[in-house]
Amino acid sequence: MHKRRSIRLKEYDYTQPGAYFVTVCTWRRENLFGEVVDRDVRLNEKGHIVVECWNGIPEHFPGVELDAFVLMPNHIHGIIVIVGNDVVVGATHIVPVKGCVAPT
Repeated sequence: MHKRRSIRLKEYDYTQPGAYFVTVCTWRRENLFGEVVDRDVRLNEKGHIVVECWNGIPEHFPGVELDAFVLMPNHIHGIIVIVGNDVVVGATHIVPVKGCVAPT
């Protein structure tokens, strides 16, 4: 299994206000969200759900704003902006389970 070196700064507190560039990739780079047709991304049902969830982030995390994002068939790039010092960020609602694979 390929192990990537983290590019995170060890001493930096990523909960502080600021703009953060985020990339999320699908498992094994599978095209789960749509396909590219004539240089355009055509989203499938799962892709539309990703867009809806992305746009819903501020509803779940007050004090977090969204900037630009792009959804590709197998990954998403986006900018999330934490705008205040009193914002609670992180996995506060559910805790990821090691080795857990989401159902398809």
